[in-house]
Amino acid sequence: MYRSRAAFLLLVSAVTLLMATALAGCASGVRLPDNATADYRERAQSRTDGGIRVTTSVLSANESIDVYGVPLATRGIQPVWIEVENNEDIAYWLLSPGLDPDFFPASEAAEAFQQDGGGRDLQTQFGQLAFRNPVPAGTTVSGFVLTNLDEGVKMVHVDLVNGQDLKSFSTLHEVPGFLADYHGRSFIEGELYAPESYIDFTDQAELRAALEALPCCVSNRRGTRFGDPLNLVVIGGVDDAFAALVRRGWRPTERTWWGSVTRMINSALAGERYPYAPISPLYFFGRRQDLALQKARDNIHQRNHLRLWLSPMRFQGKPVWVGQISRDIGSRLTIHSPYLTTHKIDPDVDEARIALTEDLAYSQNLAAIGLVSGVGAATRDTPRENLTRDPYYTDGFRIVLVFDTRTTSLDEIDFLPWEQPVGGFLDPSRRPQHR
Repeated sequence: MYRSRAAFLLLVSAVTLLMATALAGCASGVRLPDNATADYRERAQSRTDGGIRVTTSVLSANESIDVYGVPLATRGIQPVWIEVENNEDIAYWLLSPGLDPDFFPASEAAEAFQQDGGGRDLQTQFGQLAFRNPVPAGTTVSGFVLTNLDEGVKMVHVDLVNGQDLKSFSTLHEVPGFLADYHGRSFIEGELYAPESYIDFTDQAELRAALEALPCCVSNRRGTRFGDPLNLVVIGGVDDAFAALVRRGWRPTERTWWGSVTRMINSALAGERYPYAPISPLYFFGRRQDLALQKARDNIHQRNHLRLWLSPMRFQGKPVWVGQISRDIGSRLTIHSPYLTTHKIDPDVDEARIALTEDLAYSQNLAAIGLVSGVGAATRDTPRENLTRDPYYTDGFRIVLVFDTRTTSLDEIDFLPWEQPVGGFLDPSRRPQHR
């Protein structure tokens, strides 16, 4: 086994470079990031509350160059376009920290690019593009707020105040120019499964029985060997569940292509973070994960990550996703991966499950939490192994997270009266009485 970190990284770079070469050779079958030439306003989203209408859009890296004339994304800056139509009889003010607590004032961003501006007065240009308060009664104001860069998707939250009232608007935006692993997948009802396969549960007991009847674990592509436990169920969609995940900093996963492989090489060699790093495929329902999300630390070797598969089940009209979550705590060499390297998981997979639950409790969209059996217990003394032979142990439960678009505070989260573990966040003795 390689004891030298330098030797390990050298092998990683060699293997991933071979992967990049192979992937580049078949690039004709891969949709590379486009130039995002379409007007960003064409994909804008609007929300209305009373006499206030807010419309927002998030610019890609190339669109930022088109608008500002300098590569804002290279400095980690991303413009968010906002238009506020005020049909009320009082002025409103936009609070920029609501979009990003660390937003960039136009003057600061202009100064960072002044030498690259070709002699232009960037201070004036950036200032003219910026959103300007207030929004007087009976007027429409639009402009940009400069936020920290997000790739793939971005949650945009707009707070408007008038001294007497607060109006808040949240929208989830897809950012062009990012090859997410879920691109090309259809989540339209009737396309993944035969129409007669869908079941919409309205009774909690019936839903619980269906979730407990699911297989314990993911598998390899041929279905001949079990791997990581299916310890997660997410109930909700784009407007509630995925909005909550993005709001709490969970990021989409980039598809494995030569661009992402090159970025992995650079991140591994430099010891830097890559918050969108590709995730290896695991299989359930006869297919690889439909999408994956991750929360990375400050280097490529450590992250909490989850995989999700859309099931043919619904609960009270909401889609039911079945998934797997574990925490990567390092990297190692292995013959059980086609890339000869793999992330090493924390053997206490329940910790990752609990951490996700506690994290999403702060999302304001988590409405209910429950536990069901179905995974099967594995102890520290007799652990199971995933597909790359990492050991793991578990109490055998899978967490069920139910989301809603309504705002839910910490003390309003419902606890479903299903499995009752001792200790931790779900211990009955440590939580409010079930309503």
